[in-house]
This record gives sequence, C-alpha cells and structure tokens, in this order.
Amino acid sequence: MTNEYRHIPVLLHECLENLALKRGGIYVDATLGGAGHSYEIAKRIGVDGLLIGIDQDDVALCAARQKLGTIPADSRPELALLKGNFSQLDDLLVSQAISGIDGILFDLGVSSVQIDTPDRGFSFKEDCPLDMRMNPRDTPMSAHDVVMTYSQRDLARIISEYSDEKWASRIAQFIVREREQHDIATSGQLVDIIKAAIPASARRVGGHPAKRTFQALRIEVNDELGVLKQGLTSALRWLNPGARLCVISYHSLEDKLVKHLFYEWSHRCTCPVELGICTCGKKPLVDILTKKAYVAQTQEVRVNARSRSAKLRVCKRCADSCA
Repeated sequence: MTNEYRHIPVLLHECLENLALKRGGIYVDATLGGAGHSYEIAKRIGVDGLLIGIDQDDVALCAARQKLGTIPADSRPELALLKGNFSQLDDLLVSQAISGIDGILFDLGVSSVQIDTPDRGFSFKEDCPLDMRMNPRDTPMSAHDVVMTYSQRDLARIISEYSDEKWASRIAQFIVREREQHDIATSGQLVDIIKAAIPASARRVGGHPAKRTFQALRIEVNDELGVLKQGLTSALRWLNPGARLCVISYHSLEDKLVKHLFYEWSHRCTCPVELGICTCGKKPLVDILTKKAYVAQTQEVRVNARSRSAKLRVCKRCADSCA
C-alpha cells in the first residue's frame, strides 16, 4: 500500500469531449485527486486559460501540483489549486475573482489513495482504524462513532438506504450486540461482525459481504449525498451560457441524484400540460446532453477495474434567453 497517487482517470476521452474545451477558457476540476483529468484539460486550454482544482486532501494537492508542473511553462495555463470540499464551491470560486466558468468536472467517490491507505479506514480488505473521513480535520464524526453510538434502527436505516443491503436489519442487530461487549475499533472487527450476520449462502454471491455496509457508513460519515447536491447546485450558478457540467458517479444513489437534478433543471415549467402554453415563465436552466449515461468500455475496465461502475452524465447551461 502507498500514499502516492497512482490515479488513472476514468472515462477520460468522454470527459474531454463533453467539456467542449476551448483555449483560454476557465475550467474547474471539483475533485482534483492526482490531476489525471486536469492534466489533460490543462494541456488543451493553453497558457491563456485558467484551471481551478479543488481537493480536501493534502496528499492529492501535492501530487496534482507536481504532475501539472511538468507541463511546459509556455503552454501551461494559470493554475489555482485550492484546498476544500466542493460543498464550498461558492466561496472557493469567489476567492478567484472570476465571474463564471466554461466547464466543471465532478469525479465522485473515494479516490484510490484513500482506499489504498490503511489508516484512512475505507477498505474492508485491510484491518485498520475504523475512520472513513475524507477530511478528518473538518469532519468530527468517524465511522467508529457511527457504529458505536447510532441506535439499531438508525444503523439499519442507513445501511439499507445507502447500500440497498438485504441484511441491513440483521447487521445492525449484530453490531449493537457486539458493541455491548467491546469496542468496535477496526475495520477487521466490523467485517467479522458483518460476515457473522449474513448467512453463509448469501455471502457466496455478490462480492465481498462487507462492501455494501462500508459504502453506507462512508456516505453517512461524509454526508456525501448532501454535499453532492450542494456542490452541483453551486456549480450551476457559475456556468457561463453554453458551459458544460460533467459528473462521474460510481453508485446508484449518486447517479440517481445527478439524474434527478439534471431533470429538475431542464423541466422547470409548472404549467398544467392541458394548458398547452407556458405562462409561469420558468424556462429550462440546462439542456441534458446524455439521455443515457456514458459507461466504461471493456478495454477501459480491463485496465482500470474501478471504472466498471462509473457513469458519466452531462448537461449544458442554456443561453441567457433560456435562463
């Protein structure tokens, strides 16, 4: 395991094409990571462009700065690499004194380095402290806190809602029973509890038995869905007319939220259908460019297994006349 970023950008070609990059434009990578996507974006917008990268992880920012620094100075755009979460997008972009952006990319989920670094506590394959905070400094509640303090009902609810785990109630029951006997401090302990809760026949299908519960805990700890909605809503406000918003999601809850928001923004009219005309004046804010999400093709999945569940959705900000 390593703390170094070995980031393989997911759906790279599709992202670059759908961002409609133009030289001299202003683009935002709201989930910078190791700059896999940003490196290619930067090369295409040129020395007159501005690339804003956002990440809450110091390791990511350091790796991204090094990678982007390898682009020759005479073709490298202005870089603004900012520490923060995309829920803080408004404040971060205000700090750059810009009036709008020409495109923004969200590559959601946990980065490879977070999964592969044991003391971050994201992996069910390593016995490590039960943490799962993407930004430990600013996130007071860890997965350990959730496991040890949530009621059995609330544990069952989040495991079911955030992962569609069939055995959520039984897993919650086993967690509460075990924590009455001893502290559940490591991922290995939690994995053993989950395995004990799920019948042997069910453990033999559907991948690792702890995968869904770990996903649910991570989402709860980091308020991922709330943060995502806030970040996307902020991004919409900053898009110039014709600017693109690209979102790569990795599980159905994220994709459902993105799809719902895009639909809501593109169908704002509240007039009854039978009226035949619009009198409310609520025009579409975006055009949806992906009626069906992009997914990774076989070759990409073969090279990068984490692209298997990725879905890319894209929308374009309407011109001022449609706003």
